[in-house]
Amino acid sequence: MIGSQPGGEAATTDIFGDHRGGPTVLRIVLGSQLRRLRERSQITCEEAGAAIRASHSKISRMELGRVRCRRRDVADLLTLYGVTDDDEQKGMLTLADRANEPGWWHSYSDILPNWFEIYIGLEEAASRIRTYEVQFVPGLLQTEDYARAVTLLGHPSAPGHEVERRVGLRMRRQSLLEAGDPPHLWAVVDEAVLRRPLGGKRVMRRQLEHLLEVTELPNVTLQVVPFARGGHAAAGGPFSILRFADRDLPDVVYLEQLTSALYLDKREDVDHYHMVMERLCIDAEPASEIQDTLTRILGDS
Repeated sequence: MIGSQPGGEAATTDIFGDHRGGPTVLRIVLGSQLRRLRERSQITCEEAGAAIRASHSKISRMELGRVRCRRRDVADLLTLYGVTDDDEQKGMLTLADRANEPGWWHSYSDILPNWFEIYIGLEEAASRIRTYEVQFVPGLLQTEDYARAVTLLGHPSAPGHEVERRVGLRMRRQSLLEAGDPPHLWAVVDEAVLRRPLGGKRVMRRQLEHLLEVTELPNVTLQVVPFARGGHAAAGGPFSILRFADRDLPDVVYLEQLTSALYLDKREDVDHYHMVMERLCIDAEPASEIQDTLTRILGDS
């Protein structure tokens, strides 16, 4: 994955108090508030779309936070939904303006696919990130040299400056782990991730040493599913689950594909992946043993 592989005024004010996540999170909050207002007014997506000269699918994308919302469209929808209070209108329009501001990752737009921009914003806003990997060290835990090796696998023909830009983006994301009020990263990896000498023995050895260092952070938990366990619950491949402190943001499951990604937030889907993750954590070695496990693998390398 690129992540690691090749309603009312009160809610508006609350989200302004938490800048982490930037415009992506603000778009989701704005969308959820617009959806609640539409449903309260018993207006269909088709009727809302007609009011702003758009399709019902655009209303759906706006409510999911998948697209930017023009200020004029938000104003028209508020009128349609019967929002006449000046303060509430002002709060929603201010939220729309903030949601359209570029995040720090905008400067990487030349190499960053649109479908991954959403993930970076969610990652920055998350209070907990749980991830499972079968092939690569999770992106937030990669060293620069390891990240470069992964990038070259996915973009073998990319010029050097582009490769370095991609590596730089990954390193920039990692500052999240040591920022104020960082998320808790809980990663489960297959043993093959730690045994495969990606980038060569020297690069892999430094990567293992880095994992020894970062797993001492109180907000980083790492578990390994050993070869001896055989098959396990996550036979379908890698995935991440992001949880947020804000009540307007549901848990999101992220599934990355070669040229796109899926974002699942339906309760039944999220519950299924939570169940799989719990089973993985049971199958994996206890987190308390990670230092011994890494030391042992280092000794074998």
